[in-house]
Amino acid sequence: MSGAAANTQFGHTGAAKPDHLPVMCAEVVAALAPRAGEVFVDGTFGAGGYTDAILNTADCKVFGIDRDASVAPHAERVAAKHAGRFVWLRGCFGDMEGLLAERGVQAVDGVALDLGVSSMQLDRPERGFSFQADGPLDMRMGSEGESAADAVNNRSEGELADIIYFYGEERRARAVARAIVAARAETPITRTAQLAAIVARVVRGVPGQMHPATRTFQALRIHVNDELGELRRGLAAAEKLLKPEGRLAVVSFHSLEDRVVKRFLDRRSGKHGGTSRHLPDAQHAPPAPSFAPIHKGALAASAAEAARNPRARSAKLRAARRLAAPAWPLEGDELAAMDNGGAAA
Repeated sequence: MSGAAANTQFGHTGAAKPDHLPVMCAEVVAALAPRAGEVFVDGTFGAGGYTDAILNTADCKVFGIDRDASVAPHAERVAAKHAGRFVWLRGCFGDMEGLLAERGVQAVDGVALDLGVSSMQLDRPERGFSFQADGPLDMRMGSEGESAADAVNNRSEGELADIIYFYGEERRARAVARAIVAARAETPITRTAQLAAIVARVVRGVPGQMHPATRTFQALRIHVNDELGELRRGLAAAEKLLKPEGRLAVVSFHSLEDRVVKRFLDRRSGKHGGTSRHLPDAQHAPPAPSFAPIHKGALAASAAEAARNPRARSAKLRAARRLAAPAWPLEGDELAAMDNGGAAA
């Protein structure tokens, strides 16, 4: 799962090839500050852009994690270039603690996460992420579990409305859900173009702006892949794995992702006092901060990068340094994410 902007990028077909450039790569590597002998996790390996940059910077080691089997050629290329310093682990980054434990690794010096759907996934119609080129309505980053077609054909109208509203922030979510249920009563919805046309009949598009179906496609993709649950699991795992002075760098592409990252780092850096009704003995002193921010707030991509690569326009980088305090007890939403682990491929 390696990033592309969620709001505007579903329609990008990759004709101009800033395609597989990792977004804000220089800023991510600067935040991670690799040094010789250190160990890093690239939790969203994709085409290997961050991993390659990290390995080029210092004589270190990287474990690249990705649930998508199609990244294998990229993993082989990086492994051949950096002999003995790279290992690909197929799986979800939310499971990084277990995946690394299987390799005898209990602690790391840095974790990078580049959220969202990868350009490689967007640019292949057969994956079903984009409606610009018709393809099967799939959207799974892995190969198992509920597909987008399963969701739109089997979920109730109320469930669909909630998915589209909460994950797509689509104000016309109920109308879209009604239209989907009415359409599937006539014939199953199995193609991306078919779904896009259904949504376009009830969501008014504005010429020159994003396609009316963008938010619905975003919502289904997040739902099918449990992206927000995966993110919460990944952040909690990174907190446990990072050594004192270890670095965490997360690039997000829409407000839902960024909100989760911001809240996690704000709380664990002691911002707003750190109290929470979800934590035990919330009336007492909160746990000691486990992170310190590396930057003040989020960094945006440079104007030059945004002009060169449209996928960078909505990117935000948040980075933090691990302190010596123990990992915090999990909060309610984080516990829910753990309970839901493995529900999506």
